[in-house]
Order: sequence, then structure tokens, then C-alpha cells
Amino acid sequence: MEALEKRIFAADPANFEALALEVFAFQYEHISVYREFVNALGRPKPKAVEEIPFLPISFFKTHEILYADQRPELLFLSSGTTQHNRSRHYVFRPDLYERSFLETYIRFSGPPEDQVILALLPNYLEQGNSSLVYMVERLVKETKNPLSGFFKDDLETLLKHYAQAVALGKKVVIFGVSYALLDLAELKPDLSRATVIETGGMKGRRKELSKTELHWVLKNAFGCEYISSEYGMTELFSQAYSDKDEYFALPPWMQVLIRDTNDPFSYNKEGKTGGINVIDLANLYSCAFISTQDLGQLSGKGLKLMGRFDHADIRGCNLMVE
Repeated sequence: MEALEKRIFAADPANFEALALEVFAFQYEHISVYREFVNALGRPKPKAVEEIPFLPISFFKTHEILYADQRPELLFLSSGTTQHNRSRHYVFRPDLYERSFLETYIRFSGPPEDQVILALLPNYLEQGNSSLVYMVERLVKETKNPLSGFFKDDLETLLKHYAQAVALGKKVVIFGVSYALLDLAELKPDLSRATVIETGGMKGRRKELSKTELHWVLKNAFGCEYISSEYGMTELFSQAYSDKDEYFALPPWMQVLIRDTNDPFSYNKEGKTGGINVIDLANLYSCAFISTQDLGQLSGKGLKLMGRFDHADIRGCNLMVE
């Protein structure tokens, strides 16, 4: 499969559909849960991306999605209040995850070795088995700078490291879960020289805010021109990042389709809100085609997040979930 892996990371708009169909055929053969799902739908031979069945993301909570039943090297768990409601992503090839997030991060933010990276991700550290922590740990290591690291609840030390990095002329990137960034915002520190990347999630610690409201509060507290976001999830190897206008840019091996909220096999035109279906070709050994519970819109600027489905509004194919 080495040749296919190389072609995935050389994806472009001209060859993406052919690669996606090739990955579909591979996963239909080797991922038994996905094959059963596709067969239940009666859609084993798609001819276009829009015909590929997308696995509901909830399957990662209820099924073991494994490549040819091989022993995984890593297990990532989503954040959650109980073990039962945490998604499980069995990782057969950690090197593909690392390649995906490193290449994507460099596209968005530049080489980490030129930066100081500060992480404010307390709940992810507490719960363990976090794909986000794994990613940021590797990025921190790539900086080769002792000022980089995780700070949990130690906001004062984080701010000291930020000031020292700025004094040295370093680019500073701060990864933070939403509620922890709001805790930091209460101190009203001047972080105008930092790139602040919020990773979403109040985790039950604070009132939920829209992304626009959250960014407004953080921008005013930190003195930043804008707040960036990272759109990723335990079930995916790849991430998207937003910049000034809150539109997310995706790496070339990742695409998004917006499904009709009433018909999971119909897709919306640009500018119309619907459910987000993600194609992540880097997910070669689990499932590259995932139907999420997020709402979004597509435009020429990229992907814009519009919130999440309420449980009562989730529609689609629930075959095999029980």
C-alpha cells in the first residue's frame, strides 16, 4: 500500500475523486464494519464521490473499526464524561497521522522549529488517549525550544513563557480549548503577538458560545487581530484551520461535502447549510468517509462551521448502530 499512501499525500483537485474511489475499494475489502455498512445500503460500487457511503461518526462509539482485524499501535479516545460515550479510533499506522498533521500544520502556520508552541488543553491531558495531545506534543517537540510545552491550569507560567518568546523574537502559537482560553481572557493579557488557535469545546465548564461570539471575546481580551480555529476530531487523521474570516482551509487529501439534513444521499449547493461529510484520505486504515454531526456551509472561501445537530434533528442512515 506504500504507493497509494504516497499518492494520497500528493492529492490535488484533478486526481482527488480517483484516489477517493480507490481508497473506498480498499476499505470496502479490508474494513469489515465499513463493508457491512455499505452492503446494508446496497451501494458497493460507487462511480463518483457523491455515491460513496459515509459512515455515521457514532460508529466509532459502537464498533471496532479496524484494518483487516490487525492489532492497532495506538488507541485514541474522544473527550467525554464517561467511557461509554467516548469514540475510539484504533490507529494501525501512527506515522500516517504524524505526516498528515505535520504537513497540514506547516501549510497553515509554518515550520514549528521556528516557533514557540504553548498548549492550554487541561481536560485532554486529564482524560488521556487524546489525539489532540498527541499532535501538539509532537509539534512542541519539533520546536526544539524549552519555552514550548503544556501548561494545564498554570496561566501565569504560560504568560511568562509567552513574554520570553516574544523578547527572543520567536513566533508564538497558543493552542487552547475554548473554556481554558476564556479563563485566560479573564486576566486580559496582551497576546497581540501570538497566533491563538482555539480547538473548540466548553466541555461543560462554561456556557456554550457561537464561534463568532467566542472569537469576539478572545480578540478583545488578548488584543489579537483575529483568533484561529482548528477543526479536527478523534475519528480523523487530518485537520482544517481557519484564519481571519473563520473559513477553514483543508489539506489537499481532505474534502468536505454538505449533505441535505433530510436526505443523507443528497448534497447541498454552495452557501446552503447542511450536515458535514468528511473525506479524509489519510484515514486509510480506519474509515476515510465519515458523516459528522456538525453543520456547515461551503463557499469559494472554504468551509464555515455553523454549529451542531441537536439530537432530535439527527437524521440519516442508522443501520447497524444498535
